[in-house]
Amino acid sequence: MTATSMSKGGNLPVAADAVRVEIGWSGGPGAPDADVSALLLRADGRVRDDGDFVFYNQPQHASGAVRHLGKLQDGGGTTDTVGVDLGALEPEIERVVLGASADGGTFGQLSGLRLRLLDAGTGEQLALFEMEATTETAFIGGELYRRAGQWKFRAVGQGYASGLAGLATDFGISVDEEPGTTASTASPAAATAPTFPPAPPASPYASAPPRPGPATPASPSPASSSPASPSPRLVKGEEHLPVDMRKRLSLRKEQVAVSLRKHGAEGVSARVILVLDASGSMSFLYSKGVVADVVERMAAVAAQLDDDGEMQAWTFASNPARLPDLAVGDLPQWLQLHVRVGELTLFRRRKPRRGLLPGQVDMRAVGVQNEEQKVIAEVRAYVREHPAAAPTLVLFFSDGGVHRNREIEAELRQAADEPVFWQFVGLGRSDYGVLERFDTLPGRRVDNVGFFAVDDIGDLPDTELYDRLLSEFPSWVREARRLGII
Repeated sequence: MTATSMSKGGNLPVAADAVRVEIGWSGGPGAPDADVSALLLRADGRVRDDGDFVFYNQPQHASGAVRHLGKLQDGGGTTDTVGVDLGALEPEIERVVLGASADGGTFGQLSGLRLRLLDAGTGEQLALFEMEATTETAFIGGELYRRAGQWKFRAVGQGYASGLAGLATDFGISVDEEPGTTASTASPAAATAPTFPPAPPASPYASAPPRPGPATPASPSPASSSPASPSPRLVKGEEHLPVDMRKRLSLRKEQVAVSLRKHGAEGVSARVILVLDASGSMSFLYSKGVVADVVERMAAVAAQLDDDGEMQAWTFASNPARLPDLAVGDLPQWLQLHVRVGELTLFRRRKPRRGLLPGQVDMRAVGVQNEEQKVIAEVRAYVREHPAAAPTLVLFFSDGGVHRNREIEAELRQAADEPVFWQFVGLGRSDYGVLERFDTLPGRRVDNVGFFAVDDIGDLPDTELYDRLLSEFPSWVREARRLGII
């Protein structure tokens, strides 16, 4: 293919299977540095989650199809490069936006700003797009897009005065301001260097009244007020909880017991394992205390099902991490120390590392992408290495963005012969992929996976939450016993 000099808005077909996109510039004294990035978009022009953003802090997409290859300097010129394997892009990715951000100045301070599209196999230059800029601090140079099964390239040349954060937000990346700022007080500098929020100091629900509905004394359900209603178990340390939290726990344990009895599983015991999504898109749910509230509500399940009232716990994003075991008596401190997400800042590279308290996970090592299959494999290994007399119930919370469907399906199919039931809960209406289809997938001795999603779990009364959470576990227990799995 002959190299094409392009004008803004022009497009051309791309016959290469893989390409490199170089953005180059020259700078002088006081000129900023620049960094190239790529966003993988669906047909609606949005990312699936923050994992679809490839840049200096996240240099490779989980699929391996897009990689940040780094910078080269030649005399007074610099190039920063992204590699795109068009054949390896997942079918739902329709566009790859290729941008750059200026660090410490504007693109107008750079000269010779240009984009080169190269055949990754031969090194042949396919296109050259020379760009002009003034006050922009972020820039979209071009985009690769799929049209009628054919990949094409478009020269865009669109700038942003709000930096990389403004560019990323336009395409659905979760961006939060620095702690202590608001929309009305945040400075322009703060808007260009956003971070995920720190962990809340404690659950905002720690002094909230019990939820209305059948689980409260004001309106007891017939089952909970019946003489035949099962009694909640008392667990070690419960008496040391704050009064309001202790009251909520007691009411919730009773509702768990009622839900189990409804499904014919009164008196059943189980080891309970909690798994919490900590990917970048979850940051809002952490900062608003939604995840802390979920953990408190799940503590009642462990208190009622597990003889010692403890839960093992994991968090995950790009990588899984085991959290300290959660004992009911330690619930307030556990929420404060371990319900955390994203100390990794998406955009600021030189942010000092925060000090970690004893037992805390370094969330930078956890990352921001969705890699459910990794934490599923780690939990499976834990169960194999630590056999228990009771079956295991995994309570797995995620806000979606599932894209490792084949790997997740393989893990959960293999787990069908293990004494584990996997209950997935979706925190919002997002893309849950294979998790939503497991009830209809054949080829397993027993259905070992449950799934439901809610728009706002904070508005779901305890009675309904526990009924949905425990609706399939009892029937799995009966069938797994019949088959000798447990």
